[in-house]
Amino acid sequence: MLLLAAAFLVAFVLLLYMVSPLISPKPLALPGAHVVVTGGSSGIGKCIAIECYKQGAFITLVARNEDKLLQAKKEIEKHSINDKQVVLCISVDVSQDYSQVENVIKQAQEKLGPVDMLVNCAGMSLSGKFEDLEVSTFERLMSVNYLGSVVPQRAVITTMKERRVGRIVFVSSQAGQLGLFGFTAYSSSKFAIRGLAEALQMEVKPYNVYVTVAYPPDTDTPGFAEENKTKPLETRLISETVSVCKPEQVAKQIVKDAIQGNFNSSIGSDGYMLSSLTCGMAPVTSITEGLQQVVTMGLFRTIALFYLGSFDSIVRRCMMQRAKSEIADKTA
Repeated sequence: MLLLAAAFLVAFVLLLYMVSPLISPKPLALPGAHVVVTGGSSGIGKCIAIECYKQGAFITLVARNEDKLLQAKKEIEKHSINDKQVVLCISVDVSQDYSQVENVIKQAQEKLGPVDMLVNCAGMSLSGKFEDLEVSTFERLMSVNYLGSVVPQRAVITTMKERRVGRIVFVSSQAGQLGLFGFTAYSSSKFAIRGLAEALQMEVKPYNVYVTVAYPPDTDTPGFAEENKTKPLETRLISETVSVCKPEQVAKQIVKDAIQGNFNSSIGSDGYMLSSLTCGMAPVTSITEGLQQVVTMGLFRTIALFYLGSFDSIVRRCMMQRAKSEIADKTA
């Protein structure tokens, strides 16, 4: 029986290798590379820019607020490793006029050279129960979180394919892997990024361009602090079941995975489990990664059922407490 199982495993590996050759991409060298970071004036985006700058990259920061951009520029420049490095700031809304975004990125490439890595980090979060959210909220989040990743990519993809080199990073969220109470608008916009990334990876892989989708957990950023102001009780309690990460830790992992050309970038054990559970037809970088997903799927699904059960319990408990409060108010 053991021999049969071993034979089956070997046959599976050989079949996987023959049907889809999985050769790990050559790591991208960051010294001297041009890295564009949208949403780079604060939070994870700024930390990614700092991490790349520490490794010798030239940085273009893109965001809407010019004052925050200049402040981030000064902070990033403290981490230079040589006097040739440059941090360029561009104030523009990446979710709006494509022609304007294309022009400013073209200007950045004229100054710092062609883009080697684009990090799409511009985004925002708004939470609330589905019936309490305006349709305009769904439109706004899709515009910022989804189209805000599409538009900059359109501006650099042709050059990357022509040069046969490039890295594209989409910063999604664990809410882009798992739909949660209060995130009907936010999760939708983050799930959309994965569909874009998977389709794009299939198009650009023959040109030696690799896509990375990052799924950070709750992270201690200004955006997260703003999000917490309007979170429903259920959403807040579910979020509190896991610890909040530091943006520096998240940024370091994202940059590492992008350099290696990994499609998935996750943080911590929960992130690894979620990425394995939701891998579906997502690209893999190596046979080892594929086999790990196959082997761990059953165990991780079992663990996930306990998580889902606890989340459902939180929602029911909050509903019962709310009902008791309403009864008490009526009888008071």
